[in-house]
Amino acid sequence: MRKLRELLRLKYEAGLSHRAIAQACAVGLGTVTTYLQRAAAAGLRWPLPDDLDDAALDARLFARAAGPPDRVVPDWSALHQELKKPGVTLALLWTEYRALHPGGYSYSQLCERYRQWARALRPSMRQVHRAGEKLFVDFSGKRPHLVDTTTGEETAVELFVGVLGASGLIYAEATRSQDLPSWVNAHVRMLEYFHGSPAIWVPDNLKSGVTTAHRYDPEINCTYADLARHYGAVVIPARVATPTDKDQASYCSPFRTFDGKGGY
Repeated sequence: MRKLRELLRLKYEAGLSHRAIAQACAVGLGTVTTYLQRAAAAGLRWPLPDDLDDAALDARLFARAAGPPDRVVPDWSALHQELKKPGVTLALLWTEYRALHPGGYSYSQLCERYRQWARALRPSMRQVHRAGEKLFVDFSGKRPHLVDTTTGEETAVELFVGVLGASGLIYAEATRSQDLPSWVNAHVRMLEYFHGSPAIWVPDNLKSGVTTAHRYDPEINCTYADLARHYGAVVIPARVATPTDKDQASYCSPFRTFDGKGGY
């Protein structure tokens, strides 16, 4: 604090330039500028008040900003159970959580903390996907509905989902059926949305993509294989009855309606 007091004296009493003060006090020019800016912001002038000791001077110039209030920690166990339900995603649960706690974790923070919590549950094989390597595609097992706003009539549709392996970026669209034209056209629109295609497409043995499912030698639908070749990709289906091969798209059906009654 002695050097700081001298710095203030040279500025306000001697009227020296910042560069001259820096040379006289053997400090950097940036330090002089910072200290004088802090002094001005704190309303300090020379001479300093007699009762302003070093501790009080330090507090005036380097006041610590109050930290953010403690955030409400989600109930990770309850959240984990909710994720087992069809159509439930972390994005949806985060929306419910933030509706109840506006000052809570951001989406990325909640995802990271949940994954840290989940890793401690039990050992599992870690799957690492390289950027641009894999695209997981599937139709959701749960069918949403389109509603005619005039008649109120509901029409069941299929939900196509594609997920990039490395980033987890999701594409979803409703189709009339799971037939081959719907499957192919959904891929085209999805790849337009992604602005490109990963090298490997991983479907979950849907008939539109895989004519004959087999653990080691599946038969790929010819039209689907041609589509993949057009985009410079190859189709490698998930192996039958192999959970570790299960595509991410199976877990990304984001259509549970938020009712505002969640407990996260």
